[in-house]
This record gives sequence, C-alpha cells and structure tokens, in this order.
Amino acid sequence: MGALAVLILVAGVWGSWGSAQHVMLTKGRERGTVEVTGCAGGRCAGPYTPLSAGSTARARVVLDQSVAVREGRTYTVVLKPGGDRAVRSGPAGVLYAWVPFGGALLLASVVVAGGLGRVRAGWVLAGSGVALLTAAFVTV
Repeated sequence: MGALAVLILVAGVWGSWGSAQHVMLTKGRERGTVEVTGCAGGRCAGPYTPLSAGSTARARVVLDQSVAVREGRTYTVVLKPGGDRAVRSGPAGVLYAWVPFGGALLLASVVVAGGLGRVRAGWVLAGSGVALLTAAFVTV
C-alpha cells in the first residue's frame, strides 16, 4: 500500500510538472500577455505582447481552454520553447499547474488512511490536497 501511495503521488507530480516547470522556472523564457480573441476545440488563441527582454511579439499563441481561460480577457503567460504554445503565469498559473498533484494528494490520502491505517497522515494528505485545489479555484 505504501508503494501504491508513493506511485500515486509521483504520478501527480509527473502530471503537473509538464506545465509547472514553465511557470515556475521562468528564467530565460519568453514572458508576456495574451489577449484571448477566440476559443474553439479546447484551445484559445490570441495575439502575444512581450514583457521580457528578448521576447518577440506574435500574431497568435495558443492556450489550453479551461475554466481558467475566457474569451475577451488578457492573461500573463510564459511561452513553451519551440512553438506557439503558452501557459498562464503568476500565482494563478502556478496553482493551476499543480491541480493534478492536488488530486493525487486526495487519492493517496484514501490509500494511506485506509490501506496503511495511518489516519493522521491520511488527513494531512487530504487537507493538503483540498487546500491546493481550493487555492487554485479561488485564484483562477
């Protein structure tokens, strides 16, 4: 059961790291804003205005459409290297990137409390997961 709990947590970190690395490790990355002009097919797009030195303006960059992105609003973003894909930056972007890990904390809490009999540790994991998901919901 311990190995299963660790596996769940590692999977949560792995699922979050794809976006979180771009949001948290911004040194040398292009940062700017995107005004979302249209959303279709699970993606939103709009013109990119640079904020960091060395970044160039682009006519169109793409954000994944979610509850965190709405048409007609402007968001601070970090561009992923080698393309026109962007992820939200700032506190909202960091918290939103770690949402899969928050879900993994909740799932692992059930395994730890029920399978291992470590009820207090299970409550700590569950509380951490709920806190992370609530903070992401409130911030986004």
